[in-house]
Amino acid sequence: MMFYFLVFFGIGALSPLLSVYLRDSIGLSGSQIGLVLSISPVVMILIQPVWGVMSDVTKKPVALLTAALAMTAVMAIVYSTVTSYVWIIAAAALLAVFQAAIIPLSDSISMSYVHKAKVDYGSIRLWGAIGFAVSVLAVGKLAEMTNLSVIFYTTTLVMGLGIIFAWQLPRESAPIKVSFKKGMSDLAKQPSYFLFLAVAFLVLGPILANNFYFGIFVDDLGGGLAGIGLAFMLAAGSEAPVMKFANRWIGKFGMKQILLLAAAVSMVRWFLYFFEPPLALVYITTVAQGFSTGLFIPAALQYVRDLAPVSAGATAISLYSAVGNGLGNWFCTILGGIILEAYSVFAVYLFFGILSFLAVILLLFVRQEPGKASC
Repeated sequence: MMFYFLVFFGIGALSPLLSVYLRDSIGLSGSQIGLVLSISPVVMILIQPVWGVMSDVTKKPVALLTAALAMTAVMAIVYSTVTSYVWIIAAAALLAVFQAAIIPLSDSISMSYVHKAKVDYGSIRLWGAIGFAVSVLAVGKLAEMTNLSVIFYTTTLVMGLGIIFAWQLPRESAPIKVSFKKGMSDLAKQPSYFLFLAVAFLVLGPILANNFYFGIFVDDLGGGLAGIGLAFMLAAGSEAPVMKFANRWIGKFGMKQILLLAAAVSMVRWFLYFFEPPLALVYITTVAQGFSTGLFIPAALQYVRDLAPVSAGATAISLYSAVGNGLGNWFCTILGGIILEAYSVFAVYLFFGILSFLAVILLLFVRQEPGKASC
């Protein structure tokens, strides 16, 4: 729980205000911001499956996770020292190489643990939402009092503290005696898995790209840095209570219904933002994030875990993360930057709404409850 709190505190310190930093402190244009922010998802597409394969082959996810956290802390400081557009792109790419390992490896370790310990993933993961919520409010106010470079220093400090807890995460008591090659072969025979990857692309892409553009959105509505922090805190804070009950609701209503609800709530939220609502209404509707992100992430991870063979579990989760957190994020971020420069940040949310609508349609064709693939 402390590990998730610290890691997402670090993510919350950097991601929400990075676009504002690039625009106000560095002076980049909308398309330049979109390109810089899209570097991380592109790297994740290529690197996350590699981290997953390394974890499945070496059976040392904790050691890999610890190393990734250490290098993420180092690269955050490096990022803060560069001002040239080319060097910013390079720093963003190097940061993403190591940051790409953190979430899929953490989730892979967590899913193995909760499966054995018979506890809810949501009750653990909600501490990440709490960490993110606390971070965006605290760091937003700190940045307003000092300067925006503080987002990098905070990330380095908190990721460094996260290393202490990462090293104490559960390890496999014995190596899993299964064939990784056969596991991948079994995964390739699961058409529902690949259909669900498309859903993850359409749902997670807008959700994650929103982390970059929501700051500009609130700022353009007159919220300022403190308002940005408050909006992110309300949004992220709404995830925690929903995640706590996510597993119970999945069992009661079914996995497919929960995934549909999460996608539909996201869709409605993005379409609403297109119409430039009053700032007060934006604050109220941020709770929708609890019912989108807070439900989709636990349900999606459970769906992927149930589809994947044990021998390719980390790889399946990393590939899912690469498509949703990487490819979907990249697509929405790069096009969002282009739309931002050509039209407005409000048009970006129309684009997000259309993608989420497509996800709702695709989810109608996803299997209700997946069975565990043979291994």
